[in-house]
Parts: sequence; structure tokens; C-alpha cells
Amino acid sequence: MSQKVQEFNEYRAKMNEKILAADNKVIKRIFNLDTNAYAEGHLPVKTKELLGLVASAVLRCDDCIAYHLETAYKNGVTKEEMMETMSIATLVGGTIVIPHLRRAVEFWEALEENS
Repeated sequence: MSQKVQEFNEYRAKMNEKILAADNKVIKRIFNLDTNAYAEGHLPVKTKELLGLVASAVLRCDDCIAYHLETAYKNGVTKEEMMETMSIATLVGGTIVIPHLRRAVEFWEALEENS
């Protein structure tokens, strides 16, 4: 696994464990809602992850972008689909999204290194 991907996943897992250990009902419900929102439904998981990717890019959340990139990658999203999705995010979010697009492409390349 690429060091970049591994570091991201290890940090996320460690911090999520600490957050959930605080046993805050509201936070646990938000985490649960997030998990259930991205489950298979009328829209396939792949589509939901691409929607999450657009929203994350427009909101300029690099951690969220990385999470959705990895999950999308694991659900069969191609590089071309990812780039088209990020083109929509850049159109909607404006040129301020371009630095996040750069980091998204870099993270995608790290995911591809794992294949």
C-alpha cells in the first residue's frame, strides 16, 4: 500500500476510534447516518461516492476527498470517471477547487500504485 494511502487510513482509523470512544450519542448517530447514506439504495454505491466526491471538493475538504476517492476506487470508479466528476466539482466550486483537484489526482495515483 502506498505510504500516502496507508498514513491517511491509519490516522483516520485511530482518530475515529478515539472519537467514538467518547461515547457521544450525537456523534455516533452522525457517523451511523453517514455510513447508511452511502449504502446501496436507489442509487448505486459508486454513484453515491462520486456525489460525495463532488460535495467534498466543493466544500474543499481534502480528508473527505481522499476518503471518497479511495471508496470510489474500491467500487470500480475509473480514472476517467473520477476526472469527469472532479471537472464538475471544479465547475461548481470554481477555480478555488483547483488545489484540491491537484491533491485528488496525487491521491488517486497513490491508490493506483496499490494495484
